[in-house]
Amino acid sequence: MNKNLKDYELVKNFVFESEVELNTLFRSRSNDLYLKLQNILNIFHDEKLSTTHFNNSTGMGLDDISREKIDNVYAKLFQAEKAAVRMQFVSGTHAISSVLFGILRPGDTLLSVTGNPYDTLEEVIGLRKKGQGSLIDFGIKYKQIDFSNNNAFENQLKKMISQTNCKLVFIQKSCGYTWRRSLNMKEIHNICKIVHNIDKKCICFVDNCYGELVEDKEPTSYGANIVAGSLIKNLGGTIVPSGGYVAGDQELVELACCRLTSPGIGSKAGINFGLSRTILQGLFLSPQMIYESLNCADLIAAVFQKIGFKVLPEPGDYRSDIIQAIQLENPILIQKICQSFQFSSPVDSFLNVIPSCMNGYESNLLMAGGTFIEGSTSEFSADAPLREPYNIFIQGGTHIAHVKFALIQLISNLLEENLIKKASLI
Repeated sequence: MNKNLKDYELVKNFVFESEVELNTLFRSRSNDLYLKLQNILNIFHDEKLSTTHFNNSTGMGLDDISREKIDNVYAKLFQAEKAAVRMQFVSGTHAISSVLFGILRPGDTLLSVTGNPYDTLEEVIGLRKKGQGSLIDFGIKYKQIDFSNNNAFENQLKKMISQTNCKLVFIQKSCGYTWRRSLNMKEIHNICKIVHNIDKKCICFVDNCYGELVEDKEPTSYGANIVAGSLIKNLGGTIVPSGGYVAGDQELVELACCRLTSPGIGSKAGINFGLSRTILQGLFLSPQMIYESLNCADLIAAVFQKIGFKVLPEPGDYRSDIIQAIQLENPILIQKICQSFQFSSPVDSFLNVIPSCMNGYESNLLMAGGTFIEGSTSEFSADAPLREPYNIFIQGGTHIAHVKFALIQLISNLLEENLIKKASLI
């Protein structure tokens, strides 16, 4: 047996043993999978979902029973007054933008309570001052504070709401590209409670991307007035090719839809381009896909922690979204990891990963995304902005066998290039 084959077997055993150590966690998580699927089935049964709701419409799609049924299903999933699921949303950022532009008016203040928003929202707000019709261009003011679980944050939040004309509080559930824990429902509930105790009319809006169906319920069950997200993330079940959703108070969802279409049309139009069955089937599959993603995240965390890197969350920690962050402190390592993951992808495995700019992002990005749905983060993918401290963000995974394969290839490559020590695998 040659040296490389011996090393490969060492790495393989290391990854497989790391999975075995997590089996108790995986088994307990399967109970959550059962309950979430049961809830979706109950909603389908209550709504009397049938094949007639898979029919296609054309034009404006007035009185489209498929669109109406999907909206009703999502409203019940979110325990909300209204939901709008639309293929016309090109991304989660587009859905979030529609909510912000639909609700806010000149002179209003938007307050982010989770610090810097995700990169693609910076241009929506106008933080980069490019004059493309941002919120700030339209006279909407922006303030931000950093979330923390202490009295100082609560006092700061109370002060900001009381002293500014704050119409909307923005809560980003996921960590985005920052090194912080993603918020859980208890924390979101507490923020909403503080806000509404000060001003009942102040709107709590949650960017729900990456967090759907991870916890017991959604933010609209815990005090949020409206949420938004993407269908190429959790709720698309890895098969929906595009689209997004908004859900929450009826008036607010309608305002977001008026921004998506036009005032007077709002939520009453928009076809699903023959994808109604796919949207509903994707929702049916989503609990299983999220279960796999969470297990993959814990395995990734365990492997990277053992070879000496900081990880967030740590393996076994409570998770409120599907993102796994790893601090590398080395741009070369980011490229090597992304390249290795790309080579392990089912699609475009032959491509070289190079730093590149993307619309809406301030820094150049490295991305491994050999996915069947372009940009899908329910499928196994990784991305990193090329800025200090060089964190990489890994998400998704349709089945843990694929992630094990990718990790074995990666660790073997790092070992061969002497970027990690063999002792860390024993």
